[in-house]
Amino acid sequence: MSEAYGQSISIIFVLQNHELPGNVMSSIEHVVFSGKETICTNRCSLICKNGNIYSIEDCAAPLHDLESKMFGAVLIFHDVSDARRHADEMTFQATHDPLTGLVNRGEFERRIQKAIDNTGDLGNQHALAYLDLDKFKIVNDTCGHAAGDELLKQITGLLRVVLRANDTLARLGGDEFGVLLESCPPYFAIQVAENLRSIIGDFHFSWEDQVFSIGVSIGLVNFGGNDPQQFGCDELLRTADTACYAAKDLGRNRIHIFEPNDEAVNRRFGEIDWYSKICSAIAGNRLVLYSQKILSINGFHAYHEHVEFLVRIAAKDGTIVPPMAFIPTAERYGLMPEIDRKVVQMAFNYISCQENAATSLFSINLSGATLNDERALQYIFDQMATSAIPPECICFEITETAAITNLLNARAFIVTLRKKGCKFALDDFGSGMSSFAYLKHLPIDFLKIDGAFVKDIVRDSIDAAMVESINNIGHVMGLKTIAEFVENDAILEKLQLMGVDYVQGFGIGRPEPLVIKPQPK
Repeated sequence: MSEAYGQSISIIFVLQNHELPGNVMSSIEHVVFSGKETICTNRCSLICKNGNIYSIEDCAAPLHDLESKMFGAVLIFHDVSDARRHADEMTFQATHDPLTGLVNRGEFERRIQKAIDNTGDLGNQHALAYLDLDKFKIVNDTCGHAAGDELLKQITGLLRVVLRANDTLARLGGDEFGVLLESCPPYFAIQVAENLRSIIGDFHFSWEDQVFSIGVSIGLVNFGGNDPQQFGCDELLRTADTACYAAKDLGRNRIHIFEPNDEAVNRRFGEIDWYSKICSAIAGNRLVLYSQKILSINGFHAYHEHVEFLVRIAAKDGTIVPPMAFIPTAERYGLMPEIDRKVVQMAFNYISCQENAATSLFSINLSGATLNDERALQYIFDQMATSAIPPECICFEITETAAITNLLNARAFIVTLRKKGCKFALDDFGSGMSSFAYLKHLPIDFLKIDGAFVKDIVRDSIDAAMVESINNIGHVMGLKTIAEFVENDAILEKLQLMGVDYVQGFGIGRPEPLVIKPQPK
C-alpha cells in the first residue's frame, strides 16, 4: 500500500488489451478526464507487479463533495479469468477444426468476406487457394481413419511452414484446405501456391511399414485490386473449388489459376449445372426411353423383336437431350446407379406389356457404378418379380471399360443374373488396351464391336482387320457378334462377308421414342 501511495494510477493499475498495442487507459482515468461514470467494456487484462496477468472487468465513478465538485474517484474491478477462458475456449471450438486446430469453413468464410469488404476501400489485392489432397483416400482405405487423421495433422504442419503470419489456413472438410492470402499480388500468390504444391509433393507419409506419396491439386483465384470481376464470398469459394478440380482433371498435383473466360472452369461449371438438371429430371420423371433395332444378318432370325433401350432426358421446354450431354456428368457425380434403376423400371414396365416378350430380346445398358452397387442386384430381382417378365428376354449391356475396371464385381454380377436366365453383352469391345486378355474371364453371350472401328471398315483396311479379328475370336468363344455404327449399305455388305451375326446403327434403324403403357394392375 505504501508503495502505491503518491503514484500515478497508470503505474499501479496497468491494463492491456490483446487487440490493441501498448497499455490502455483504465476506467478510473476516463473518470478523471471526463468526470463521468465509466464501465470498461474492452477485453482488458491487469498486469500485476509480479508479472501475473488477470482478465478483469472494471468500472469507476466520480466522488463529489457537497458543492458537487469532483474530488476523487472510486474504482471497482473483479477477476473474470475463468469465465473469459471458458468463453475463449467456446469461441475457439466454434471457429476451429478439432483435428488440425485450423480455422473451420465458417470462420474462413467470415475472413474472406472481411477481405472482400476491405478491398473496395484500400484497393488491396488478395488471393484464395483451394487445396485437395490427391491420394488421401488411398491412405484412408489402406491404413484406416487413424492414419488418415495423422496424415492431415502432418500436412497441416507442412503447410504452415510456407505461409506468412497473416495468411489464413483453414480445413474446409475431409482432405480439403483453403488458404487466404491477404495483401498478396498475383505474382507472389502463384509463388506461394507453388511452394504449397512442392512441399506436399516432396512429402512421403509413413504408417507402420508402408510409405505413401501424396500430392495436391490447387485452384487459385486472385481478387481485389483493380480487377473488374468482383466476387462474393460464395462465388469466390465455388470458383476456387472448381479451379481445383480443373487441376485434378488436367493430371493432378498441379495448380490451375482461374482466368476470366477460363475454359476448364466454365466446363466444370457447366457440369455442375447439369448435375442439378439431372437430379431435377430424375425427381420429375423426365427420363425417357428410346429403342433402336438390332438386325440379324446371318439368315437366322432368333427373336421376334430385338432392340436396345437408350435413355434420354426430356427437358422442361420439351426438347430431348441426348445421352452424351448428361451421361459424363452423371458418371462423375455418382448419379448413374439411380439413372440405371429408373431405366430398369421403365424397361421392365414396357416389356411386361408386350405380347411377344418371351420370344424377343431387350437390351438394357448398365453403368460401371451399378456393377459396384450392392443394392443393384436385389433391385433388379425385385423389379423382375413385380413385372413378372421372363428373365430370358433381358440382355444387360456393360461396356468393356466398365467390365475391366471392375472385373471381379462384373464377373460376379454377370454370373448371378445369368443363373436367373438373363443374357449379357459386352459393349464397345476393342476400345480397351487388353481386350482379348480379359474376354475369357467374362461369361457373356454377345460381343458388340466398337463402332469406332466399324464405321470406317470400307476405306480403312486396318479397321476392317480389327473388326474381322474381333468377330473371329468371338465366334471361337461361342459368342454372337454385333457390329455398331452401321450407317450405310456398303458397311452392311462388308460385315455380311465377314460373317458378323447382328448389326445396329442409323443405316439399320434410328432410335425411336418408346411408348410405355401403364403397368396392368
